[in-house]
Amino acid sequence: MSTADPALPPDLPSDLPSDLPPDLRDEIAAMMAATDHPHGVTVGALAAVQARFGWVSDAHLVELARLIGVSAAELDGVATYFNLIFRRPVGRHVIMMCDSVSCWLMGADALRARLCDRLGIQPGQTTPDGAATLLPIVCLGHCDHAPALLVDRTLHGDLDESRIDAIADGVRAKELARERGRERGTEQGREP
Repeated sequence: MSTADPALPPDLPSDLPSDLPPDLRDEIAAMMAATDHPHGVTVGALAAVQARFGWVSDAHLVELARLIGVSAAELDGVATYFNLIFRRPVGRHVIMMCDSVSCWLMGADALRARLCDRLGIQPGQTTPDGAATLLPIVCLGHCDHAPALLVDRTLHGDLDESRIDAIADGVRAKELARERGRERGTEQGREP
């Protein structure tokens, strides 16, 4: 007979360590107080965890499910449904390049290849230094400025080779500034 928790996805152990900090727990509790049903806070709570840690680990998912009062399987279903909730570690900067029809018609494939060359990675990968992750996204809703991509929370449209180069250079410049800040002891957290 299996002792696995039926509320967990089969490959997710139930005894993961918890480490959601008290202020994040308080933030989630405030979300819960403002809604009538636990499912009303699932996306917001997942986003809050991701904003703090950059992604939602298995341990955070299990602890968050317990805190909200839903099963870990339900919460994992929500997390994996939304492509902006990351269930695996991502780089400090996330670049989402649109692969919709509008962007494809406007030359996104060639620009994606150029960006991959500039970053030294393929879609779905993270640079070896952890600086950037490149992900495809179905649509950014910026079709009138196709091709488009999103870097962290900044939307870029009307892309061409020079803008792709500037975006790649910008990510590298942010990383250089981060390294300099760390050397001075003034490193800033993850991009908001």
